[in-house]
Amino acid sequence: MSVNGAIAERFERIARLLDVLGADRFKAIAHDRAARAVQGLPFDLGALVAEAGEGAKKRLMEIEGVGPKIAEKIVEFVRTGAMRELDDLTAQVPAGVLHLMSIPGLGPKTAGTLWKEGGVTDLAGLKRIIDDGTILNLPRMGAKSVEKLRASLALADEAGKRLALGLAVPVAEGVVEALRGTGGVDRIEYAGSLRRGRETVADIDVLVATRTPDPVVRAFTTLPGVGQVLVAGPTRASVRMRVDPRLGRWSAEGEGGDEAPETDGPTIQVDLKVVPVESWGAALMYFTGSKDHNVRLRERALKRGMTLNEYGLFPDDKGETPPQQRGVRAVAAATEEEVYAALGLPWIPPELREDRGELSLTQTPRLIEVADIKAELHAHTIASDGAMTIEELATRAKERGFHTVAVTDHSKSSVQANGLSVDRLLAHVEAVHAARSKVKGIRILAGSEVDILADGRLDYDDKVLAKLDLVVASPHTALSQEPKAATARLLAAIENPHVDILGHPTGRLINRRAGLEPDIAAIAKAAATHGVAFEINANWMRLDLRDVHVRAALVAGCSIAINCDTHDPSDLDNLRFGVLTGRRGGLTPASCVNAWTAAKLQKWLGRRRN
Repeated sequence: MSVNGAIAERFERIARLLDVLGADRFKAIAHDRAARAVQGLPFDLGALVAEAGEGAKKRLMEIEGVGPKIAEKIVEFVRTGAMRELDDLTAQVPAGVLHLMSIPGLGPKTAGTLWKEGGVTDLAGLKRIIDDGTILNLPRMGAKSVEKLRASLALADEAGKRLALGLAVPVAEGVVEALRGTGGVDRIEYAGSLRRGRETVADIDVLVATRTPDPVVRAFTTLPGVGQVLVAGPTRASVRMRVDPRLGRWSAEGEGGDEAPETDGPTIQVDLKVVPVESWGAALMYFTGSKDHNVRLRERALKRGMTLNEYGLFPDDKGETPPQQRGVRAVAAATEEEVYAALGLPWIPPELREDRGELSLTQTPRLIEVADIKAELHAHTIASDGAMTIEELATRAKERGFHTVAVTDHSKSSVQANGLSVDRLLAHVEAVHAARSKVKGIRILAGSEVDILADGRLDYDDKVLAKLDLVVASPHTALSQEPKAATARLLAAIENPHVDILGHPTGRLINRRAGLEPDIAAIAKAAATHGVAFEINANWMRLDLRDVHVRAALVAGCSIAINCDTHDPSDLDNLRFGVLTGRRGGLTPASCVNAWTAAKLQKWLGRRRN
């Protein structure tokens, strides 16, 4: 685990322990916020503390969300590997109590009651007192509450898993399209972390504006794939839906790579919220989040003499009940744009709403869009582990409106992917050249996805690499290297004059493999110096670079490539997930090599070869 990740994880544990112990809630909130701030940093806190020396605390306090006490804990951890406060709190709470809060609907107060009043310190203990009925003797534990808890336990393993973006989006789109045809639906859209493009989601929020909610709710709770109806009321409903595993490819690399293919699809909770048509914009903003972004907006509203909730932006008349209940007219509510404008802000794209400084924007940024992408620069054919011939790949890319496609089959060390020996590669290059006369209207580049070996050497020597139009250098093995070794390994690849793109730089697989944890800031700086692009691998199982790395790369002046890592024709559909990740990192078309004109791209590819 990286230093930043270790610090963030410890702050989250401190917050949960404080909650369970019933300590100062504001202190717990401060640690939660610090955890999110640290996790989203594009630079390594260990390096910052070492470089700053005695001034480390002051430097850390320049980070939004890091106060003096938090800064002291960061310095303490970097220098000693421990946080005394965490150790003290951990000693007060049995280890299993925190795990109880992984059960949906079981919050810190309930966990604290179960522990202090019922002696429950783990899931086994909770199941025991539910089965023997003694849980009913505890405060606030009626029959209905216990029944809900029993149902939550049954779903705990499934609900605790976050679903990958590439699986959640098709589910959400299916629900939206099915309900759109119900009749009486004025507006409908999915919201929450899915709309913000998070790489994984815990649940799916669907927002609907309608004046006739009953038929919409009935249609929602009887959709194909609904396994359990959790709630069904006039303004909200919740179901557990099965996810079809055929929505994505579930297998990949083998040795040191993916786990075995999944045999059964997961499930996910989908929540339907019915809102008034006139409040659509405010509700969409509220239910899109993030929580921290919404907090900032409410603070901004209060400073301007207004109050903001999911029904609209209202004058703050200090009333004791919500303004919409008292007939107060909203200042803005119908669209997100008008609510932001009334707060003195430009419309902020959903992907940026993570409380990472977006409220300082003075105009809506022109972020990358799927339509901007005009080239696929990382694709495989039947020569290695792809499903298409060179001509088929080029034709598919041309149909997408691309002006360039790069054939980048695996190098020789990727034995499990039928990697090409030198002789096979050279013959393949000739086959790519021959395909140019068969598929007109698109430039076909002869390239390779070349393995970066554990010591930083590339899988082909420079004489072979010089024969290629494009080189994507990627790590595929030794993905548990220490951060320092991983950094040196990737730096060596970047410094090779034949490398154009650093492919999926960490090698992570979402929910399956952590991958490398190099110093992204140092690598991005080197990539900018050498003119090497960082890849966002759009495969929803990878999304590597991740969003915070994209921000770090852009700060360093590095160009970004968004590639589908195409093996199968359907892989080109993953492009939108890579674009979402780019948008979350603030990527614009000018910084994305795939969005450049054919002439500009060709000039960039020739920069080091010439």
